[in-house]
Amino acid sequence: MIRIVIAEDQRMLLGALGSLLSLEDDMEVVGKASNGEEAVALAKELSPDVCVMDIEMPGKTGLEAAEELKALGCKVIILTTFARSGYFQRALKAGVSGYLLKDSPSEELASSIRSVMGGRRVYAPELMDDVYSEENPLTEREMEVLELVADGKNTKEIAGQLSITTGTVRNYISTILDKLQVTNRIEAITQSKEKGWFK
Repeated sequence: MIRIVIAEDQRMLLGALGSLLSLEDDMEVVGKASNGEEAVALAKELSPDVCVMDIEMPGKTGLEAAEELKALGCKVIILTTFARSGYFQRALKAGVSGYLLKDSPSEELASSIRSVMGGRRVYAPELMDDVYSEENPLTEREMEVLELVADGKNTKEIAGQLSITTGTVRNYISTILDKLQVTNRIEAITQSKEKGWFK
């Protein structure tokens, strides 16, 4: 029997997924969580084989939870509406076994769980096309600067926090705008969020 924990912040979907998987002869839903923190707690308590989880949940995201679950030896399948290559790359780094989209046919979830239990990895085909074309062009330092901009810090505050001059901060920002081919900071932040490049 494959023991499963489901983490999903939309209650109706959480219930539907639970009912759907419980219909399978070889699967048992042992726990349901509405966020990443609950999922990790349930996994520690119940030792499921697989955790099926959404990405964008309150408190702790599915990707943050996936990193913790990997250490517990629990396989993770991300089930999300977001076909963003940045999220997908982070999911791969977190060691997830599967990444499926919510608009996939329902029977695909059960067969994917069986595949993952058989040691295979299952990824939505539409993500495989652009995963290689969407590498983050920014260096770690440039991302650090952009994250501080996104936090609402001004040039002087960023300079102080990173122990660099305001001129250097301005240089970093103009490099970031050039690399992302955008005209202002807001566009740079939006693009980086959409591609899942923020930590």
